[in-house]
Amino acid sequence: MHYTLPCLAALAGVCHAQSSFSPLRPPALPLAVRSPYMNTWQQAGSDGGNGGYLAGEWPSFWMGQLTGWTGFIRVDNVTYNWLGGSNQSALYVEQTKYEYTATKSIFTMNAGGLVDMTVTFLSPVIPDGLLRASLPYTYLNVDVVSADGAQHEVQLYTDISAEWVWHLCIWGPQRDCSVELWNDYAERHARISQCGVFGSVFSIYGGFSIFGRFSVFVRLCFVRIFALLSFIGVIECYRVLHYPVSSIKECVQFEGANGNQTVPCLWTSYFDSSAAAVGYFYNDYKDGETIADAFDQKVANDSKAAGGDDYTSLTSLAARQAFGSLVFTNTPDAPYVFLKEISSDGNIQTVDVIFPFHPIAIYLNPTLLRYMLDPLLINQEAGYWPYMFSIHDLGSSFPNATGHNDGNGILRLTPRLEMKLTLWLDEVQPLEECGDMIIMTLAYAQRTNDNAYLSQHYKILKQWNEYLVQAALIPANQISTDDFAGALANQTNLALKGIIGIEAFAQIANRTGHAADGANYTQIAHNYITQWETYGINNATITPHAELSYGNASSYVLLYNLYADAELGLQLVPQSVYDMQSAFYPTMLNEYGVPLDTRHTYTKNDWELFCAAVASSSTKAQFLSTIAKWLGETPTNFAFTDLYDTITGDYPTSAIFIARPVVGGMYSLLALNSAPSSGYVTPN
Repeated sequence: MHYTLPCLAALAGVCHAQSSFSPLRPPALPLAVRSPYMNTWQQAGSDGGNGGYLAGEWPSFWMGQLTGWTGFIRVDNVTYNWLGGSNQSALYVEQTKYEYTATKSIFTMNAGGLVDMTVTFLSPVIPDGLLRASLPYTYLNVDVVSADGAQHEVQLYTDISAEWVWHLCIWGPQRDCSVELWNDYAERHARISQCGVFGSVFSIYGGFSIFGRFSVFVRLCFVRIFALLSFIGVIECYRVLHYPVSSIKECVQFEGANGNQTVPCLWTSYFDSSAAAVGYFYNDYKDGETIADAFDQKVANDSKAAGGDDYTSLTSLAARQAFGSLVFTNTPDAPYVFLKEISSDGNIQTVDVIFPFHPIAIYLNPTLLRYMLDPLLINQEAGYWPYMFSIHDLGSSFPNATGHNDGNGILRLTPRLEMKLTLWLDEVQPLEECGDMIIMTLAYAQRTNDNAYLSQHYKILKQWNEYLVQAALIPANQISTDDFAGALANQTNLALKGIIGIEAFAQIANRTGHAADGANYTQIAHNYITQWETYGINNATITPHAELSYGNASSYVLLYNLYADAELGLQLVPQSVYDMQSAFYPTMLNEYGVPLDTRHTYTKNDWELFCAAVASSSTKAQFLSTIAKWLGETPTNFAFTDLYDTITGDYPTSAIFIARPVVGGMYSLLALNSAPSSGYVTPN
């Protein structure tokens, strides 16, 4: 019965007053976005959202499953709905404004013309400080102030339902799906004016709506909720309340040097119980808010300086989504940060997803990137992966980072099925992953001057580089990170990544005292790039440009792998290639962007931002304004997709990507702020 409520609420809430949205109205509004498990949004786009209003629609998990979250406010004995799709009140607050920052979603509302509300969902993004970063929690903060100067009697109510922990529950009329963590919170943090209880939907809702308090309730119920009630009392000025919203305990199964082991959540190094962790988080609100405000201001100021208001609208929306894919594990002495490849599949530690994510780490704290690379290096250096090239991911089902020890990424087929390869247990992308690992490892070491890290992993980095030397210049038929577009031989953009990877390793060799290797590989890279220009660039046209594949004169491609040359300061690729692509992109611009290549009209905005970061000022501005326009107008209704059609602005017919961490690529411009003027290091 609970599941029918969204439909009823949608009918009741169609007469919303007009709200403003700043800096724009996203396709989905982030509410509690803190980890792969705590990832709740308010759908807004016309494909299925309500336009961006908090009241009248249930929040949902990133995939669309309902995560019941309700809010009522009772003013002078009249109850208004301010959050969620419950039909227990026919009255709704009037939402007048929504704005977002890198860490916050802020709603301004009015209840009956009597009181004003400011509802803030704060999901801290903590690039520094492992203790706070490890806590997978988020805040809901409510400010209430008299709107007409008169005194009003006010009670405030909010709840979350058992749908938040559906995977822990065995549903049935005799099952109690309450969660120990929330029980602890309710018992330890209840005050005279603030109560926490578990009960059934209708008993608790009804008690609040009629009496302004919780009534007696039945505990055996299909739908369970945890409710908080604050007796604010008489207000004339304002009252502020905040509630932590917590997620379940997290951990990862990881195959490291000593075999499979359960890696603890990092927060368990600081707290002996989940209740203690929640208690710390609750009491840390003031300091946490101060840190979040400073973070928001830094992102806004730096983004505006790099690309103006349009760019700020992109980076501010991307931060929580990017970090919401991460879990911090192990110990403070050896932290591992694991990433879930959300929506495109359930892989863990996907190399070619970390790669578009990594600009946000380079900008905020390069050491975070090391924490993500470590598990990949540890697993492969232990010899579990049987191939010369780098692994694609550490497991097909998050949170199991147990590797692919049997090399099942290459499916061994009978001759009859040899041409009908349909299953890849590990999506083998040999060139892609080798280039990514070498580029990211050097990017980290350059920013931190951690040459010891390069020495520690020199053997396996050299192994991957040798693969690039053999395979980069003339790529075999294979998929790249854009695997949804299909396999292709002689990919110009993929070859470029491999060649840049070779030059990146040459500088790794120089940094670690391997002068002969450095001289050898830099010579190879420069030789390859000269040949690459001949093979992959169409000069026989009014606007010369890189081709999708060698010799395909009717094709073009977003040459986003050029970005790594600038990020590492290698100066391997001639400036003429940068200028050529910068002049070409505007000629291919559709309503909402430049297509990924000539095969389709869809694009990926992370790669568009990579291109924008190394383009001329005018082309960069054109990319940014077009993507910001798309973000504010797209009918898509899930969290910030990276794959969309450049003509309709909607999802492509081939794939739907939701809430992926690759939006860390929005920070590509800011990551260049720390790029070395020259990547060359004199060999020791």
